[in-house]
Parts: sequence; C-alpha cells; structure tokens
Amino acid sequence: MTVIWICAGLLLVAAILALTRMSWGPSMLDRAISTDVLVALVVGGLALEAAANRHSNTLPVLLVLAFVGFVGSVSLARFAARETDSEDAQPEDQRANEGRS
Repeated sequence: MTVIWICAGLLLVAAILALTRMSWGPSMLDRAISTDVLVALVVGGLALEAAANRHSNTLPVLLVLAFVGFVGSVSLARFAARETDSEDAQPEDQRANEGRS
C-alpha cells in the first residue's frame, strides 16, 4: 500500500507542474502539451485507483481517455505543422512580390 501512496504523490507533483506550465506557458502549444500531460496523468491516476481497489471496472474509461488523448495529440501536431508550413511559405510569397515591384 505504501507504493500506491508514493505513486499518488508523484502523480500529484506532476499534475501541479503541468498546471503550472499550463498557466505560465509562453505559447499556446505549451499549454496544449500540458493539457495532454494532464490527460495522461488522469489515466495514470485512474489506473492507480483500479490497482489500489483491485477492480477492473475503470478499464473502459481508461481506454476511452487514452484514445481521446491520442487523437487530441495527433490533431494538435497536425495543426501545429500546418501552421508552421504557412509561416514558412509566407516570407517566400513576400519575397516574390517584392521582386515584381
């Protein structure tokens, strides 16, 4: 039972650090990544609760949360990549327009 309390303490410290990063993150991407970390911590906390109480009732919830976290991470990565591509393409367009003037 001591291991469960140690793991719970570590999850709590990680959640506090993720919340700190979420509130003080300099960019929106930092805040989104810390939200993804919080989803992973919730999954870990629910798995810890299931292990402490020795039941498997929360397994479907764990699977759904893990899937939602994965889909959120992938969609965020695609959005950030698309945003980076548009920022890289913009200076080239500006250079082409400056050459025509």
